[in-house]
Amino acid sequence: MAEPAAAGVSSLPREVREQLAELELELSEGDITQKGYEKKRAKLLAPYVPQTQGVDPALQKESRTQMPAPSATPASASSSSSSKFHRARSGGARDERYRSDIHTEAVQAALAKHKEQKMALPMPTKRRSTFVQSPADACTPPDTSSASEDEGSLRRQAALSAALHQSLQNAESWINRSIQGSSTSSSASSTLSHGEGKGTSGSLADVFPNTRIENFSVPPDVTATTSSSSARPAAVDLPPSGIVKGMHKGSNRSSLMDTADGVPVSSRVSTKIQQLLNTLKRPKRPPLKEFFVDDFEEIVEVPQPDPNQPKPEGRQMTPVKGEPLGVVCNWPPALEAALQRWGTTQAKCPCLTALDVTGKPVYTLTYGKLWSRSLKLAYTLLNKLGTKNEPVLKPGDRVALVYPNSDPVMFMVAFYGCLLAEVIPVPIEDAGGQQIGFLLGSCGIALALTTEVCLKGLPKTQNGEIVQFKGWPRLKWVVTDSKYLSKSPKDWQPNISAAGTEPAYIEYKTSKEGSVMGVTVSRIAMLSHCQALSQACNYSEGETIVNVLDFKKDAGLWHGILTNVMNKLHTISVPYSVMKTCPLSWVQRVHAHKAKVALVKCRDLHWAMMAHRDQRDVSLSSLRMLIVTDGANPWSVSSCDAFLSLFQSHGLKPEAICPCATSPEAMTIAIRRPGVPGAPLPGRAILSMNGLSFGVIRVNTEDKNSALTVQDVGHVMPGGMMCIVKPDGPPQLCKTDEIGEICVSSRAGGMMYYGLAGVTKNTFEVIPVSSAGSPVGDVPFVRSGLLGFVGPGSLVFVVGKMDGLLTVSGRRHNADDIVATGLAVESIKTVYRGRIAVFSVSVFYDERIVVVAEQRPDASEEDSFQWMSRVLQAIDSIHQVGVYCLALVPANTLPKTPLGGIHISQTKHHFLEGSLHPCNILMCPHTCVTNLPKPRQKQPGVGPASVMVGNLVAGKRIAQASGRDLGQIEDNDLVKKHQFLTEVLQWRAQATPDHPLFLLLNAKGTTVCTATCLQLHKKAERIASVLCDKGHLNAGDNVVLLYPPGIELITAFYGCLYAGCIPVTVRPPHAQSLTATLPTVRMIVEVSKAACILTTQTLMRLLKSREAAAAVDVKTWPTIIDTDDLPRKRLSQIYKPPTPEMLAYLDFSVSTTGMLTGVKMSHAAVSGLCRAIKLQCELYSSRQIAICLDPYCGLGFVLWCLCSVYSGHQSILIPPMELESNLFLWLSTVSQYKIRDTFCSYSVMELCTKGLGNQVEVLKARGINLSCVRTCVVVAEERPRVSLTHSFSKLFKDIGLSSRAVSTTFGSRVNVAICLQGTSGPDPTTVYVDLKSLRHDRVRLVERGAPQSLLLSESGKILPGVKVVIVNPETKGPLGDSHLGEIWVNSPHTASGYYTIYDNETLQADHFNTRLSFGDAAQTLWARTGYLGFVRRTELTAASGERHDALYVVGALDETLELRGLRYHPIDIETSVSRTHRSIAECAVFTWTNLLVVVVELCGCEQEALDLVPLVTNVVLEEHYLIVGVVVVVDPGVIPINSRGEKQRMHLRDSFLADQLDPIYVAYNM
Repeated sequence: MAEPAAAGVSSLPREVREQLAELELELSEGDITQKGYEKKRAKLLAPYVPQTQGVDPALQKESRTQMPAPSATPASASSSSSSKFHRARSGGARDERYRSDIHTEAVQAALAKHKEQKMALPMPTKRRSTFVQSPADACTPPDTSSASEDEGSLRRQAALSAALHQSLQNAESWINRSIQGSSTSSSASSTLSHGEGKGTSGSLADVFPNTRIENFSVPPDVTATTSSSSARPAAVDLPPSGIVKGMHKGSNRSSLMDTADGVPVSSRVSTKIQQLLNTLKRPKRPPLKEFFVDDFEEIVEVPQPDPNQPKPEGRQMTPVKGEPLGVVCNWPPALEAALQRWGTTQAKCPCLTALDVTGKPVYTLTYGKLWSRSLKLAYTLLNKLGTKNEPVLKPGDRVALVYPNSDPVMFMVAFYGCLLAEVIPVPIEDAGGQQIGFLLGSCGIALALTTEVCLKGLPKTQNGEIVQFKGWPRLKWVVTDSKYLSKSPKDWQPNISAAGTEPAYIEYKTSKEGSVMGVTVSRIAMLSHCQALSQACNYSEGETIVNVLDFKKDAGLWHGILTNVMNKLHTISVPYSVMKTCPLSWVQRVHAHKAKVALVKCRDLHWAMMAHRDQRDVSLSSLRMLIVTDGANPWSVSSCDAFLSLFQSHGLKPEAICPCATSPEAMTIAIRRPGVPGAPLPGRAILSMNGLSFGVIRVNTEDKNSALTVQDVGHVMPGGMMCIVKPDGPPQLCKTDEIGEICVSSRAGGMMYYGLAGVTKNTFEVIPVSSAGSPVGDVPFVRSGLLGFVGPGSLVFVVGKMDGLLTVSGRRHNADDIVATGLAVESIKTVYRGRIAVFSVSVFYDERIVVVAEQRPDASEEDSFQWMSRVLQAIDSIHQVGVYCLALVPANTLPKTPLGGIHISQTKHHFLEGSLHPCNILMCPHTCVTNLPKPRQKQPGVGPASVMVGNLVAGKRIAQASGRDLGQIEDNDLVKKHQFLTEVLQWRAQATPDHPLFLLLNAKGTTVCTATCLQLHKKAERIASVLCDKGHLNAGDNVVLLYPPGIELITAFYGCLYAGCIPVTVRPPHAQSLTATLPTVRMIVEVSKAACILTTQTLMRLLKSREAAAAVDVKTWPTIIDTDDLPRKRLSQIYKPPTPEMLAYLDFSVSTTGMLTGVKMSHAAVSGLCRAIKLQCELYSSRQIAICLDPYCGLGFVLWCLCSVYSGHQSILIPPMELESNLFLWLSTVSQYKIRDTFCSYSVMELCTKGLGNQVEVLKARGINLSCVRTCVVVAEERPRVSLTHSFSKLFKDIGLSSRAVSTTFGSRVNVAICLQGTSGPDPTTVYVDLKSLRHDRVRLVERGAPQSLLLSESGKILPGVKVVIVNPETKGPLGDSHLGEIWVNSPHTASGYYTIYDNETLQADHFNTRLSFGDAAQTLWARTGYLGFVRRTELTAASGERHDALYVVGALDETLELRGLRYHPIDIETSVSRTHRSIAECAVFTWTNLLVVVVELCGCEQEALDLVPLVTNVVLEEHYLIVGVVVVVDPGVIPINSRGEKQRMHLRDSFLADQLDPIYVAYNM
């Protein structure tokens, strides 16, 4: 590695080299400027350039000295760099860049440039109230304790900012990677590129005007918007403000971009979406060539290896040996023996000094005291805890040590007490962690030692016992303060044998996933490790060392507690709590005690530099070793250099800095030995980040920004042997220029994970193999968990940890490197240094990088967003990897480890379960998800006829089904005589005048109104006469009926028929939300050209009120007649229509896409429909049915108003709104009247399921029993909501509801009742279909529990006289039964057409009287339902005796989203989203300009709003292979729902684009 560069300089003549060295000295002393230095140096080298091939030409331009960081004190000479061994390639060194003034200027320039042209990313929209930052805890000093303990990046700051130089020149460059090929091949942006493949050369906006976007094949509905009051208004049917179905479905949509479906694009939201589109339409990276086929046609791109990627070229490495472990005659046979020796012969010598909170020494433990107190404890443990016959502890038992970080003395006594008693100490962090409980359980621990103070601090139950912590085994607590210990008798001696392989202690370690394991260290390993450390660090008796590390584990334990006793050292222990209040305390301790050795982390160096101004007169000249225990971290170089440049003037010797590398499993792996004064310092490796990501060592040459400078961690430990193996797969030895996991073999290492035999084998018993797979030697090695390589001169270099490895698309990145890059972006105003967590989550077949940082309370939105977009660019340009999610959380909210670092695995856990509560978030799925399947292209060419022939040849039947044949069924003769419903009513009034037809109940369940046949007839006559007299109406005039659900509505309906008028039932406006509900009424009145309005007095007053005037023009209402007090006047004659084809009534309804459509129902259709229902449900006059539905349109109206009159059965009417005040009403009525058939809506069922779910006992107590129910039918015009009907059945099974009772109906605008379960015929069937196939319009049945499966239920049985066929909506050809297609229907009760202002014949013909394009000899006339579904022949037998054909409805064609060439049903995406977090109350999706927008209602606290963004993005990507463009979080009740309980997604879309939702948060995914 070092040879070429070093050789290059060394080949120069001696005098030139001397002059160069002198120049460097001048520069480092500040006697010459950087510019002058470079000029002179170039001049010196000019004649030799051709000879120095090893030196990169850039050498002529770069500074080889290390200027102090801008933030450090003025130039103090930095001799560490003047060595000629220092890597010549410093151009890319992270550390070098920190201290060159030129770079600082470059950074300023780059950032200034960046300010001029801000990122064109849309900033998220956030409601102001949402995130009130909690003030940061005042006590934390520069709170930089980080998980990644990344403090040293003082310089990295300048450096990386310089690295940003290129990327920031064009702020958008990171999104704009160029691409070859058409828009469709760009898999990342393919959610957008579903135009007609116009190529991405033009902007998307150019493509739109002439692309027919097929996502919504509805006419442009300029719909009004909902009131976004916080409570959902009682089911409001929202009006479109003017356009009624009457325009052709595929009518010209070229005006899409300028009106965005009726909403002007100038609104704030649309500009943001436009911005988002602008950033997204820039092409992504070059498309990858090959694909592998995942079952069916699902294609996921697999990244192909880049042909130019660097490959290792070296030979296979050979294991490297450390120097032999010297044999020193007075080394003890066991560590306990050393304690005994010093405790008895050198009792007065100090062993350990503890500090108080201010950093002053408070107590010194001598060797004598340590020995005597450990003895007392050992004796107590073995003899005083149980009885003589039943001791609590036996030698070899494990014991937990729970001691605070500020009490090293008690800990040390407890540790050695356990060793002397031959029990195994397990030091753990503060009590309470659940994962620690796992460790205690796996180690079989029943006893915990602690101090009195600590015990008092533990949480207690009411009776004074210590709380049982979650996940912990039951523990007995023993206090080890001296006063509780018994003195051992004179004759009692501990058993100290020579060290063997029996366990000595267990050190805990936390794995990447957060589980805690115990590494067992044997007595011989403990002793050998102390010997190796003593030899490597050259410890001599009586030296003083300062330890800032945690003394319970790792180097703090090994040096400060164990090797300490071996060499009779004196340790001064500086606890974390002192460092927080006085960051310089350790430097002061070194100064005061003239300490020879100090054990620190980079963080401590960083803190000391921050606090350095407080203390001028400290001296570090006594230090011979400053052991930097996290010297293996990528940023340790700059920390060490900055610290040296600052403290060299305080006597710190450059050669005293000794980085080392450690791991719980392999213990100390390597440590730099103290250097000889004046000798050159070891070289640095300046590696190419790109090479590292492929696991290859390359000296960085190409791009100076993406280099990693690493310092060595010295040589292998004495007596040890090291090899490097591949990090994954079998332990194959790496080549010499390859990065791999460091493995160590020595007596001084862990022996196993306690109690975990399986994991142990893979880690502690590794036999390396050659490339051929044959074992190399038979010595087992231990995996250290560190990644690195062995450089020139057998120096060990560490480049990262296995735990921090992020493998994205086959390239390896190091979490610590990414943290360092993030911190180098000027973060001072925005985030806390070092409080950054980086981890990866697995989404859609790859790892995705997530960065979480703590935001300062005073950071503005603008600053944060600015910082986030810069971090994305920095990481993209330096590591060439995209960040999936960048989140900022409020200060001090990231989970911490006990010593202040960030708990990465817990942070990841919070992120994935949605409990991180970010205050800012930026997701970039568009840029980093590059493995999406290719968008599907529609296959032209095969005509519908060939498809059909193909189906027939393949033996597939044409998908069609029909109900029973009406002709064969004999009907009641009397009813046959009467073609019209009015005639039936008159006949019933004569034949059975007192037979009650209707009963209306109120909320209390009491009957408020009844109507017998005669009463209904008489009342209808009176209304008819009022219409003729007061209203002066003629036959054929339209009359709007405006009534609450009840009997008045029914009488008014028949009154209109008697008078020959056409009734139009309309839901009355809601007094509380007139502005939202009155316009719909107004619109139906206008569209239906109503000549008159029939209503009640109350509603009449409301229509003319001042509040109403604010919403609509009340002066233009037609005649309003109230029917409360009717004159007793007989009608001269009852109108009889001349033909059954005459219009009977109009049915108006707002579809889910926001279209208001009225359909015409003829008298023939009415009779046909009532007859079909009577037959299907076996209705006759002695029957009672209960109806809890809205009676204004569709089947609900038919059941409420028409069926009883036709069939003569009694209908018990329950207005659904009464359930709001009495949830029990519907079920108790059914139970009380012993109803066999009941009809309800999904809203009613949901109300009962949610409201009564936990009250089944109350229902039982009230005597409610549903065993009488034979059919409970949900009336709907959508895919059956299986989960709701299942939970309803399950919940009320306990009160007798049969599991077979619940079923659904299916109707549409063209035919209000196509399917209805009825009494005879097989039960409804369910199937599981494959979602992936469904997107391709294919039906593939799968087993229950198959991944990506969808449960569908049959929508009831097809009614008598009804035929359905499944048709391709584009070609209009019939389909085979494995295909999804539009359901077409033919039946006597199909509506006769749309009622529109301008009778548009083409639409009528297309929807009501259309023919199959081929294959139908009979030329049947079909009506198109607008719903997609399929037919499947079942094994069941239908009433006709043939096999039963089931019809499954999948969803409305108008609602489907066409994305990436596939067809998606919004409900499927919504179901996935609703499952992701408990706080999602409701969810709706729609598309806008090919972006998928997801709106979620948040029912939790507003802090959770941003948790939903990544969860929603993840689930849609994982389950639907779509990238969400925008996530909108709103209050409960904002998503508009119509009276049938269906979501009105188009209204929602319009409100969103018009910026009327008042969202809590809007996230625009990049």
